[in-house]
Amino acid sequence: MPTAKSYPPPSTRLADLGGLGGTVEKLLELVAMPLRHPEIYTHTGVQPPRGVLLHGPPGCGKTMLANAIAGELQVPFISVSAPSIVSGMSGESEKTLRDTFEEAKKHAPCILFIDEIDAITPKRESAQREMERRIVAQFLTCMDDLSWDKTEGKAVVLIGATNRPDSLDAALRRAGRFDHEICMNVPDDMGRAQILRVLCSKLRLSGDFDFHALAVQTPGYVGADLSALTGAAGIIAVKRIFREIAEGKIVLPPSTLEQETQLSGLPPPTGDPTEGDGMVLDDPVSVEVVATEIFSTATTEPSSALTSLSSTSSIARFLQTYPDPLTPAQLSPLHITYADFLSALPSIQPSSTREGFASVPRVSWDDVGALAAIRDELHMAIVQPIRHPALFAAVGISAPAGVLLWGPPGCGKTLLAKAVASESRANFISVKGPELLNKYVGESERALRQVFSRARASAPCVVFFDELDALVPRRDDSLSESSARVVNTLLTELDGLDARNGVHIVAATNRPDMLDPAMCRPGRLDKLLFVDLPDAKERKEIFGALVRRLPLGDQNGDGNEKEVIRDFVGHDRFDGFSGADIAALVREAGVVALRREIASWESGESTMSGATDQQVWGLQSQDLDRRDTPTVIVTLRDFEQAANKVGPSVSASQRRKYQNLRARFAGASPIVMVKLPEETEKEP
Repeated sequence: MPTAKSYPPPSTRLADLGGLGGTVEKLLELVAMPLRHPEIYTHTGVQPPRGVLLHGPPGCGKTMLANAIAGELQVPFISVSAPSIVSGMSGESEKTLRDTFEEAKKHAPCILFIDEIDAITPKRESAQREMERRIVAQFLTCMDDLSWDKTEGKAVVLIGATNRPDSLDAALRRAGRFDHEICMNVPDDMGRAQILRVLCSKLRLSGDFDFHALAVQTPGYVGADLSALTGAAGIIAVKRIFREIAEGKIVLPPSTLEQETQLSGLPPPTGDPTEGDGMVLDDPVSVEVVATEIFSTATTEPSSALTSLSSTSSIARFLQTYPDPLTPAQLSPLHITYADFLSALPSIQPSSTREGFASVPRVSWDDVGALAAIRDELHMAIVQPIRHPALFAAVGISAPAGVLLWGPPGCGKTLLAKAVASESRANFISVKGPELLNKYVGESERALRQVFSRARASAPCVVFFDELDALVPRRDDSLSESSARVVNTLLTELDGLDARNGVHIVAATNRPDMLDPAMCRPGRLDKLLFVDLPDAKERKEIFGALVRRLPLGDQNGDGNEKEVIRDFVGHDRFDGFSGADIAALVREAGVVALRREIASWESGESTMSGATDQQVWGLQSQDLDRRDTPTVIVTLRDFEQAANKVGPSVSASQRRKYQNLRARFAGASPIVMVKLPEETEKEP
């Protein structure tokens, strides 16, 4: 029989955790007190907690937290993986489960940890086999046997971990079994900063390292993602160190082998006299000579592959120059910088994005031209409640407002939602209306409930429903029963028995008349914002935001053409253009400029100075940042040619329709429409 020595406490400590302050405090109250001071419960006659269920998204630290609690308390830790209990023979799974609980009683006081507990405790009414029902019944009986009168007054605390708490049998979650459930949510900015500090405490960092700024740039990251980020940053740092050593930016002191080589009469390494005995690796010839001689003294058969690669590969050069392990003096200038972490960010995909979350878009308010009034409304409805929840609670505002953005297509509704998510730095879930619909009965409603369940588990969270009219059409006799059930599910999730504290809803549609009227009542989507077509001033602002990265040219040489271009769309001829139409105009002007430059290059009259055939025709994406990349200038004439090809996507009759809808939905006074010229009445 195994002894207590078979279950030593883990080496993990609470100091190895970060961003779990409230969770750790709660778990210490439920676990540490019964294990360390059972006399308090015996004296007062209070029954201690028997089990604690940890649930949350994958990678948030459930298993690590259980190990850290056991390691901090220095009590025996019996860790069991739930699938290992299941056996193919009848009755063997139940016997394994009984033996596990008996082993825990023998080593009491101890912690029994069962990971992925949902694998052996599914709901019995939906269990596929009779064996699953027997395992659940056996588990319930074993938990009831953990009472103090059956463990001789020694506590055995059961900790279960799962990321699917709703799949557990209901009898397992009642009082007396899993008394308490602790939800470990996706960490916020402060939590991520604490996790990064803990993870980086063992790294050799250099320079100004702003943990809070890095935490702001990692929304939706859990602890496992941040750990992967530190590993990726370390790999990038190693590659950078190799490159900087090869380029001579980092000079390492000579090793003992190099000093012995110099004393034996070999040619000394070349370098800058002001650098002492350091070796500068910016001369390929001298590096190859010295590296070959040093390598030949250490090995009898030098690697021909390394020798052939030494002139092109910085790593091969480094391996030849330093065949032995580096000394502490040589390792001292090597470190990881903040720039290495920023370079590693694009290579890490957060676990939450695989769970249905969307990464926060990199769209700022600067990318949104005009729409100042709507931006202010969104700022007070979404951004400020997330940043300063205490201020809103002080005036009695607890339920977040839902926002419906509606208006003609192409006016920037989706762009506004992206900017709000980026500005608030909250977790972001993007739902395309039709993607939740499923042909199987009940699946659409289940997918909708799962969206809100994930949002509540990661509050504060912004849920964006695009094309909402496809998901919640008006309920009438013509609507099918399945579509009506989806509408009912969304209505109850928005304002039902389950509070959506910290869950902010933003929806977009260009058909508000098709929405169910119950969707827009107060308490649900109670803030309706009409995103109208831009006027002349707003068109200039949108155009200015779009041409910021466009190389505008001055064809006449008088210096005024750039200003004329920036005021180009303010003319009356562009009345009725949406933001998408202006973006299409800018894109078409760029294509016209490219076509003109390519034609002039073929005729030998190109204005692209120093452009070669490879630069014009074989330009690769990784070469776009090179200084010798040819520059294509976009002139006023290009925009004038593009304006002849791009027209407004919203017709005059559609504009009148939206104005009438605005008078009905937004409470505005009816607008007297001026009779437009006949040519503008036609559909584009």
